[in-house]
Amino acid sequence: MRVFVTGASGWIGSAVVPELIAAGHRVTGLARSDASAAALTAAGAEVLRGTIDDLDALGDAAAADRRAVETFGEVLADSGRPFVIASGTLGLAPGRVATERDGLDPGSAAHLSGGPQTRHATALRTLSLASRGVRSSVLRLPPTVHGDGDHGFMATLVGIARDKGVSGYLGDGSHRWPAVHRFDAAHLFRLAVEEAPAGSVLHAVDDEGVPVRAIAEVIGRHLGLPVAAIAPEDAAGHFTWLSGFIGIDSPASSTLTRALLGWQPAQPGLLDDLDKGHYFHRP
Repeated sequence: MRVFVTGASGWIGSAVVPELIAAGHRVTGLARSDASAAALTAAGAEVLRGTIDDLDALGDAAAADRRAVETFGEVLADSGRPFVIASGTLGLAPGRVATERDGLDPGSAAHLSGGPQTRHATALRTLSLASRGVRSSVLRLPPTVHGDGDHGFMATLVGIARDKGVSGYLGDGSHRWPAVHRFDAAHLFRLAVEEAPAGSVLHAVDDEGVPVRAIAEVIGRHLGLPVAAIAPEDAAGHFTWLSGFIGIDSPASSTLTRALLGWQPAQPGLLDDLDKGHYFHRP
């Protein structure tokens, strides 16, 4: 199959591309820079130079934001071809375990704002393409897609602990944080391209919900720092930009996804991956 990948040289995309190529697919990746183009070429992919907003360049290849979803709908209508976009599980069903059946009506995003609400609307628009003969699916990622080289939430928590001299967690630390290894997420993207039914929602979730306190304890042990509760009123000063996320209890399940596509994560879970030590190597 010929597959076009946006974000192909990014943290997740750079794992998706070799996953697809190894399975025999012909991959074209979107590149905005010479470095991205070189990385894609080295991985064995073809390169399309442009940006996500360059619809003149992408009109025949497709893209992934809301404007480009409309282009996808026109290009792929009545073809039965796959169209997979990435979305997220964070805030989908605060305080309970979110499933693939959550967030499927427009009003379900009323509690969200800004980017998350926009992504939710884009996801619903993508699912609606199933009625136009597109094998569309939405793959929701947890807030942490971890692995060696990650510079996301976990790396940020490690950096904050170093700076503050304490590995902190908010309140009682019971907030649950879902996660998946980068390579397991890449594998699910391939399965979605190959097999996901039209209009399906998939959850790339391995750890359903790791308590934030457990994460702080692993970080503290590796850095030789005390582990302590951070009062809610001190969260912004301690966790900086991460304070708006660290207190969200947002577990998510992938039971339906595993049953539908036979996806079984094979990489280490979040705590085991932290224990491997690569998050604690100084740059």
